[in-house]
Amino acid sequence: MLAASIFTIFGIVLTAWGVYRMKTDDGLFGKSQKSKNIFNLLLMGEASGIGQFLGGIVCVILGVAILLFG
Repeated sequence: MLAASIFTIFGIVLTAWGVYRMKTDDGLFGKSQKSKNIFNLLLMGEASGIGQFLGGIVCVILGVAILLFG
């Protein structure tokens, strides 16, 4: 029960931080913010805004799965 709460809260925080990073980060290459975000994902992985966003979604899914099936 505690693990599900921790995963869910951490996932929500990561998702919100990823959305913020996707809107504010500058990339080395790319004309639009979308292409800059994709380049940052390829270059930095989880440290990029998209990576944090996707990691947050995975944490929320894991938290809900632990709550339902664990």
